[in-house]
Amino acid sequence: MTTPDNAADRSAEATDKTTPAATGVAAQNWDTAAADPQYRAAVVDLLGALAYGELAAFERLAEDAKLAPTLSAKAELAKMASAEFHHFERLRDRLASVGAEPTEAMEPFVAALDGFHRQTAPSDWLEGLVKAFVGDSIASDFYREVAARLDADTRGLVLSVLDDTGHASFAVEKVRAAIDADPRVGGRLALWARRLMGEALSQSQRVVADRDALSTMLVGGVADGFDLAEVGRMFSRITEAHTKRMAALGLAA
Repeated sequence: MTTPDNAADRSAEATDKTTPAATGVAAQNWDTAAADPQYRAAVVDLLGALAYGELAAFERLAEDAKLAPTLSAKAELAKMASAEFHHFERLRDRLASVGAEPTEAMEPFVAALDGFHRQTAPSDWLEGLVKAFVGDSIASDFYREVAARLDADTRGLVLSVLDDTGHASFAVEKVRAAIDADPRVGGRLALWARRLMGEALSQSQRVVADRDALSTMLVGGVADGFDLAEVGRMFSRITEAHTKRMAALGLAA
């Protein structure tokens, strides 16, 4: 990832440093960990949520390409959309391989994710870039936190599909250029990013609260799940990473 002053690099590195070290069940493979039916249910929920998130990201990037002001920008977004669909395919195939029906695993998360995207539909090209950079990154931070508590096989898959598709450096470059050309744009985009932050955190909390196995993994009861205090610290880390990303974009948090 490259930007004029490597701000996005520093933001990504800071996010990586906040991810807690893997412990407990993380030392096990899938076959061993999945002997616990509650753990297996939590992982199926997690993969289902991720799979639908990747499918929705593919659709959104394809739509955003229509707003792109140049052919090169359209092509770049199309490339990113393709990468997101490949991530979806890997998650879908993994669900099938562990005996879960992919569509059924995704279905519980459709309403929440579709609702988030309806409430945060961008009005223009720049808002779409900020949404992808800020909103997707918040979701990725959340899933990386959860990944630290997963078995080695599942953790490797989750972290690999959370890899940046190139949108981060692309968004930073284009948003910074737009603000340099018209500083007034910065205020509008900063307000937009704050709204995205609130909606994304609310969505993450709703997803967890609605699924018993997944929430149990986070607050304790499945392997080495988080305790309630750790959940609070987790969301604090996500908020801190968001502030760094805002700085990378040249926006006030």
